[in-house]
Amino acid sequence: MQAAIRVDREDAGAGDLDAALACAFAQVASNLPLFAQAFPHDTSEQGIYRPRHEPGFPSGANVGWTTGFWTGMLWTAYELTGRDVYRQAAAGQLESYADRLVRRIDIDHHDLGFLYTPSCVAAWRVCADEHARASALRAADVLMQRYLPKAGIIQAWGDLNDPAERGRLIIDCLLNLPLLHWASEQAQRADYRAAARSHARLSAEYLVRADASTFHTYHFDPHTGAPLRGSTAQGAADASCWARGQAWGLYGFALNHRFAPDLGLLDVAIRLADYFLAHLPTDGLAYWDLSLGDGSAEPRDSSANAIAICGLLEICTQLPHDAQRERFETAAFDLLRGLNRQCAARQPSSNALLLHGVYSKPHGNGIDEANLWGDYFYLEALARVTRGWRCHWY
Repeated sequence: MQAAIRVDREDAGAGDLDAALACAFAQVASNLPLFAQAFPHDTSEQGIYRPRHEPGFPSGANVGWTTGFWTGMLWTAYELTGRDVYRQAAAGQLESYADRLVRRIDIDHHDLGFLYTPSCVAAWRVCADEHARASALRAADVLMQRYLPKAGIIQAWGDLNDPAERGRLIIDCLLNLPLLHWASEQAQRADYRAAARSHARLSAEYLVRADASTFHTYHFDPHTGAPLRGSTAQGAADASCWARGQAWGLYGFALNHRFAPDLGLLDVAIRLADYFLAHLPTDGLAYWDLSLGDGSAEPRDSSANAIAICGLLEICTQLPHDAQRERFETAAFDLLRGLNRQCAARQPSSNALLLHGVYSKPHGNGIDEANLWGDYFYLEALARVTRGWRCHWY
């Protein structure tokens, strides 16, 4: 059972978070004229989301790995406000997710969970939409096709025969595994659950270092399953700790503990949470890599904080009411209030929810901009603590 976490109504900061949620809804609503049928780009440009632009696709097309976060924000807004305008917009986008699967539009990667859990699984849970359920089940099947049984992992990127990507897992995939667990229950497919368990177990064994920092990616021999090496794609160095990756890990292991409590993943999540908190700068807003600290001129990544807050809250729902849980709750509320103070966006200067994120510093992409995943998890965190909202990852 989930132990509810809500801000104490007597807490002096509770009103600030209520106001932050209202502001977030206002930002979502302001985007409906432009993005009811179209999709925003992954990141903002000078604080403004514009229609997605990908070569070979029309403006605003459902392509890329982040569109599910926008549809997911619409479902969250509908659940918490009851305003039908959000439901209509979210439901109107569902056909494009089905079309992606039929035409195999940009689905040769592991992020089917990011795409189809906040959009189609949410639609099934909120509105009992059978077509959305069918799309989500088909997406789980496509994700399962990336499972390499000899290695016991889901390959992250690229064609399954690409030698550069063959046998690589990345820490982000922990948030894609709930789609397989959901589909396993819906379709009575034990192989889906077994694959998700194997991937989570190997992620804990090889992505997590002895000091509880994490690799972004890890490579395995796809034929023998032999572990080869850790590396990074978006961190400062192979041996550093990419901030968003650490956040994916602490949230992802906590979520997967719900599905596989015998694997000890909650303990792993707690270790990662302690490392994340211990490597924040004085103001609490993570640099894009946790190897960076106070005095660095490097960019911050608000999205890492947003994901980590959801992870801390998820850990707390699975702990008894003790000192450790109180410590993590306090940290989550402090970090969330910090995001509201330092990063919350406002009209007319921005149509985003959360500023000061980083997509990929090494690639020069989305630096000091809003991004859709940061917005989504910021909204999720606010919904959890102010409304006791249950997320759609389980």
